[in-house]
Amino acid sequence: MQLDSKNINIFQKKILTWYELNKRELPWRKNRDPYNILISEVMSQQTQLSRVIPKYLTWLERFPTIEDLALAPVSEVLQYWSGLGYNREL
Repeated sequence: MQLDSKNINIFQKKILTWYELNKRELPWRKNRDPYNILISEVMSQQTQLSRVIPKYLTWLERFPTIEDLALAPVSEVLQYWSGLGYNREL
């Protein structure tokens, strides 16, 4: 298949239609805050989404901004991060 604008458009429509029919409701899709999206992406790298969602929500309750995260003790950050598939001693 040649990548001309017609074929690209057809492909885009197929992908977007599939997404509309199959998308999952995920908490980070409800806003466009770069910090929230970054946290969701990093958490999702090593862990199943079913386990990420509660950790993500708890994380944002405790560290709602990057400034809150930066001011927190490392030991507390690691405690909240625990269980996400990253091996690290507390």
